[in-house]
Amino acid sequence: MKVLMINGSPHLKGSTFCALRDVGERLEAAGIETELMQIGSMDIRGCIACMKCAETGYCIFKDDPVNEGIDKLRAADGLVVGSPVYYAGPNAPVCAFLDRGFFLKSAPYAFKPAASVVSCRRGGASASFDRLNKYFTIARMPIVSSQYWNSVHGNNAEENRQDLEGAQTMRTLGDNMAWLLKCIEAGKQAGINPPAPEKWIATNFIR
Repeated sequence: MKVLMINGSPHLKGSTFCALRDVGERLEAAGIETELMQIGSMDIRGCIACMKCAETGYCIFKDDPVNEGIDKLRAADGLVVGSPVYYAGPNAPVCAFLDRGFFLKSAPYAFKPAASVVSCRRGGASASFDRLNKYFTIARMPIVSSQYWNSVHGNNAEENRQDLEGAQTMRTLGDNMAWLLKCIEAGKQAGINPPAPEKWIATNFIR
């Protein structure tokens, strides 16, 4: 089993990385492989709603890591997305990456456990956490819980290490994700399949 981890921070070894590392170490200890994608310092375009991905399964823009991430997530068994908090929300590269990676492409991600991790100096963590989880719920991905909302606090990695409760929350998240992944695998081996989706009924408030 393998979990894809996305680091949306521009700081390679900053607070968000530390949080993801804590989650990943517990997954690895449980025998689950992890792979880290570092996207926070990359120039990632926003979605232009051209709808071309409905035909190909990939984004038309090929000069950033989005299509690579699509392939990696299709092959993975779970996902953890980490982001710093910018004005009470995830930062721009993370949102652009997920907008394009999920829009009209999320069917293969269904029933893969997912979690978000956010890092902030003081406030805005719960709003950012909520925003990231929206991608998972619309894609039928079970959201993995911890013992608290998945946030750590500090301006840098050194301060992050002083957030003992945050670090424990990350370790618990890793343990819980490992447990859920193994439960899903055991269910598959026992012949328990995920529910078949109904045909999507798309409505708006005009018709």
